[in-house]
Amino acid sequence: MVSGGIALIYLVIAIAIIIFLTARYHMNAFVVLLIVAFLYGLFVGMPLPDIVKTIRNGFGGTLGYIGIVIVAGTIIGTILEKTGAALSMTNAILKIVGKERSPLAMSIAGYVVSIPVFCDSGYVILTPLNKALSEETGKSMAVMAVALATGLYATHCLVPPTPGPIAAAGILNADLGRVIGLGLVASIPAAIAGYLWAIGFAKRYEIKAVLAESYDSLMQKYGKLPSTTLSFAPIVIPIVLILFKSIADFPTKPFGEGGLAKFLSFIGDPVTALLIGVLFALILVKKEAKRDAVSSWMDLGVKNAALILAITGAGGAFGAILKASPMGEFLGSTLSQYHMGIFLPFVIAAALKTAQGSSTVAIITTASIMAPLMQSLGLSPALTVLAIGAGSMTVSHANDSYFWVVSQFSDMEVPVAYRAYTSATLVEGIVAIIVVAIMSLFF
Repeated sequence: MVSGGIALIYLVIAIAIIIFLTARYHMNAFVVLLIVAFLYGLFVGMPLPDIVKTIRNGFGGTLGYIGIVIVAGTIIGTILEKTGAALSMTNAILKIVGKERSPLAMSIAGYVVSIPVFCDSGYVILTPLNKALSEETGKSMAVMAVALATGLYATHCLVPPTPGPIAAAGILNADLGRVIGLGLVASIPAAIAGYLWAIGFAKRYEIKAVLAESYDSLMQKYGKLPSTTLSFAPIVIPIVLILFKSIADFPTKPFGEGGLAKFLSFIGDPVTALLIGVLFALILVKKEAKRDAVSSWMDLGVKNAALILAITGAGGAFGAILKASPMGEFLGSTLSQYHMGIFLPFVIAAALKTAQGSSTVAIITTASIMAPLMQSLGLSPALTVLAIGAGSMTVSHANDSYFWVVSQFSDMEVPVAYRAYTSATLVEGIVAIIVVAIMSLFF
């Protein structure tokens, strides 16, 4: 094989190719990552049979860890949308904070909904309510849009079972319960920063909502919404189960080593926990819609998960090739001299995110780059996942599909979206990495 320094040069070229093909030509990230993995293996001098074997094992190993979880989470999100449970959760939050603080309500609703649902989908789901509240309360759509978008973004980038963070946890062998627990801690200040930016900065841009239907007619369209408790259950229960498994697996064995600990480890395994979440989601479905729920809705969820599964697996394949190359040892010994610590994965992810647009691709690619460096740099896997997530927020602009979802669905002109929304993602990402850096002093 080539030396570590040459392998590092090839890595820079590989990243440039990923950015160029995905950003310039909008080439599918699955194909790009696999092509780059093959080319990288060839150029660093890996034996040809080993290249194929490593890519196959990396792809299968990554999906074996999180494939079912991604599909189950996507199915839960689809059912939450179709049953009106997302609106039910938002209504419950509105009752607590009041309509006069509707931007805060939408930020919190986005924060919760985006745990199992992609932020793009979550924004589309909640936009009719967001516009209706803007009209009813007289708040500018710029404020409402940024509050909702940043609330969604916080958990999308930091809290599993959203596909990006859960894929990074799999690639870096991070404890999922720990990532969820610390991710919830880091994402709250990030979401608050986005909300404060919305009400403090975005309010200078007056945008009137183009209303399709009023708040009252929107509620009438869905009819009787599912109860608040049942609406939250498919999200909250899997998270609680996964957290209990992490506690049960602590070296101190707080639940002992008997039947209770084994049971908690079983039901708290991400696969089991998310499948239990699917069952709770099905409880939300009205009797007359049961047939659609178990067929077309679930089919839609699986279809929506397919692209993410493909990209995640390809990212795992690329990571396996990097791990098998001499680059990891060389880069680890070199970077350790600069003492960047937890800021290193943040910088890499932020550069990738800003350059090529997709948070998920930035997360998976950065995790693949960091995997061979973890031991030499002495970083916590869970905190590294969160640092990568913080970087993947920084920043959302015109090459990001979410930028266009937020701007177009909110009737924001592009220059305004840059000033009000893109700036908010910069603030959100910086706040998130500061919180992660503080946590790294204690964990």
